[in-house]
Amino acid sequence: MRASLIQIAVDPDESVNSRRQRAASLIVAQRGADLVVLPELWPVGAFAYTAFADEAEPLQGPTHDLMAKAAADAGVWLHAGSFVERAADGTLYNTALVFTPEGERAAVYRKIHRFGFDQGEAVMMGAGEELVTVALPQTTLGLATCYDLRFPEMFRGLVDAGAETLIVAAGWPERRRAHWTLLAQARAVENQSYVLAVATAGTHAGVQQAGHSIVVDPWGEVLAEAGADEEVLSVEFDPAKVAATREQFPALKDRRLGLAPPGAGK
Repeated sequence: MRASLIQIAVDPDESVNSRRQRAASLIVAQRGADLVVLPELWPVGAFAYTAFADEAEPLQGPTHDLMAKAAADAGVWLHAGSFVERAADGTLYNTALVFTPEGERAAVYRKIHRFGFDQGEAVMMGAGEELVTVALPQTTLGLATCYDLRFPEMFRGLVDAGAETLIVAAGWPERRRAHWTLLAQARAVENQSYVLAVATAGTHAGVQQAGHSIVVDPWGEVLAEAGADEEVLSVEFDPAKVAATREQFPALKDRRLGLAPPGAGK
């Protein structure tokens, strides 16, 4: 299976519409990949809080429609990163979308853990409530966004729901890049899953972004890692390695706390 992680740079001098068009072109250029993943809030910037309300869109707005078309044009499964959604009741959400190779919407994930410690996203946006998995022909994805990465219980829930490949779309700051790498590897090891974690590059709202998108296998080995600037990180991986790892080293079977109910994930 081949995945392309698009580590797009968020430049405050580039309009949101221009960046949408550029992202679509980058997606179409990945024709031949099985899965393409974009980062968190790439249209506006994860720390550009003052722009959230102005740039918010309905669920099926310009970002949705352009990403659906790009997925179909490229013939790929697309995790389109996330954007600022304005729900019908006016609530803002940090919302991720997944599209099929035909351009049909396959999943919607609203970020559960909001960052900000009673500021920014934490007070401006509503919290999602549902864990989301997406069954691809080769693997089942579990969806997470940025700050979610710090909450291992969420990933256990995704694994209990059948996830084998964990997708983390992020706008992670450079000053905490060491945590980004460490946590991505930890989530892979403890869940015996692949982790595909893609972050933004550039600087927005005065916050330098970490970049360094990373792909980790179920043993915690780094298969590929990007640098700090905009780039497309492409990697081939074998989804069958998840089942093989869980069989060879069946640690998940020895769980005693927080067990899923019988039949979960089947």
